[in-house]
Amino acid sequence: MKPTASKLIRWAGLAALVAGIIFAGIQPIHPADVVSSVTTGAWAIITPLKTVMCLLLLVGIVGIYARQVKEAGWLGLAGFLLFGVGWAITTAFVFAETFIMPPLASVAPKFVDGFLGVAASRASEVDLGAIPALWALAGILYLLGGLLFGIATFRAGILPRWAGGLLAVTAALTPLAVLLPHAIQRLAAIPMGIALAWLGYALWSERREQAADPDDDGVLTGVEQPAVVASNGGVPSKV
Repeated sequence: MKPTASKLIRWAGLAALVAGIIFAGIQPIHPADVVSSVTTGAWAIITPLKTVMCLLLLVGIVGIYARQVKEAGWLGLAGFLLFGVGWAITTAFVFAETFIMPPLASVAPKFVDGFLGVAASRASEVDLGAIPALWALAGILYLLGGLLFGIATFRAGILPRWAGGLLAVTAALTPLAVLLPHAIQRLAAIPMGIALAWLGYALWSERREQAADPDDDGVLTGVEQPAVVASNGGVPSKV
């Protein structure tokens, strides 16, 4: 199968679909952000899933933007960049949760507790350097990027408007999650996962006719040209 832009976008849609499902599905079962959770079997399953989710989502966001790049305009570009960078920073944090925190849990439990406490808005007993600032930056980019990207998707009208609207609303309401008990704060992220999975499904299931665009010599690309044969008079004619 020869790779084409439309096929790559469709596969990016599948990546967004899977990432959105994982994002929504792990929220109710995510272990608590405490040191004792880091060495559990649940942590060993959930955090690798989160790492895969983040990587797939970065691919999915690119596909969602590529599908509507012209219609989304500058608002879409701004949302795409902010949202993408925010998730890139989050990916680094999730990678650390998965591969770095478990080995450190027994030798540096206070550092691990402080690292996990950043997401839980818990004070740290040790100096974490730039980690809290980076996490705060990721949160701001998640909010602004999701809002702008969702609005641009809604306005573009290429993908489901309701999915774009849900993305924007969920991102905008993210700060209100801090008002909830920490035990259920993660549930507020489920609509975001649904929105991303919805957009991903729309890309994956989409069937588009290949546009027949004229090239430089006026011949329509992607359209089979009629054969040229010689007529009785020796002059080639098209049939």
